Amino acid sequence: MDCMERLLAERACEHLIVDFVHRLDLGEPSSVAELFTEDGVWQWPQDGRLVKGRDALRAYFGSRPADRLSRRLMSNVLVTVASPDTAEAISYFTTYRVDGYDGGMVPAGPPVQVGHYEDTFRKADGAWLLASRRLHLPFGGATPRANSPLS
Repeated sequence: MDCMERLLAERACEHLIVDFVHRLDLGEPSSVAELFTEDGVWQWPQDGRLVKGRDALRAYFGSRPADRLSRRLMSNVLVTVASPDTAEAISYFTTYRVDGYDGGMVPAGPPVQVGHYEDTFRKADGAWLLASRRLHLPFGGATPRANSPLS
């Protein structure tokens, strides 16, 4: 694999990482399923959550409350290309989120989650996709209501 191919693979995987959170925060949450391989897996080992396959991923992410407002910040993205068709990444995330949102500005509060993702990627038919995403959450709390005072 030459340098240009490696750079293009890294960039494609970075794009998937950012596209994922944009779709959750600003788009149609169920559409994140399209970023995964057909047999893709989303896992949160801490509470035993395991979602396998595009249909299950679409249903899982599509069940997000309609009145949820969220913004995720991604940083420290490190993609490692293992072969012309496989890669891995670790990226940090910070999530700000409230439920019960009905418009306007919400008072800023602390993030409800800070953690990292461990991702694997697979290239199929010329396109890079997430094969698996594992969530690690060392800092987390309940999602506040928008009409509740944030402290």
